[in-house]
Formats: sequence, C-alpha cells, structure tokens
Amino acid sequence: MTFNLWKMFKVTIIFVSCTCLFYFGLRAMHEEYEQFHRYDEPEGPAIKVFSEEERLIDRFYLFFK
Repeated sequence: MTFNLWKMFKVTIIFVSCTCLFYFGLRAMHEEYEQFHRYDEPEGPAIKVFSEEERLIDRFYLFFK
C-alpha cells in the first residue's frame, strides 16, 4: 500500500510541475506578443490586397468559395 501511495505522489508532483511550466510558458509568450503592434504600417514593398471598389456580392462569393 505504501508503494502505491508513493507512485501516486510522484505522478501528482510531475503533473503539477508540468502544468506550472506550461502555464508560465503561456504567460511569457503572452507578454512577448502583447507588445507586438499588429496594426502598424507595413515596411518594405507591401501591396494592398483589398480594393474599395469590390461589390458585396463579390466578397460573399470569395467567402463561400
């Protein structure tokens, strides 16, 4: 019985350790990408993909295609 209790304790410790590592890894990635400005003007030879003169039906066609 003591052996099974020891196994359960080891599995619990490993599970909690991996969960904490995953959680703090996700927090670090979130802090890194929170400072990333997604809506800045692109640098370099960027081209505009969306034109203003498209009709609504054309947009629906592209969406369902």
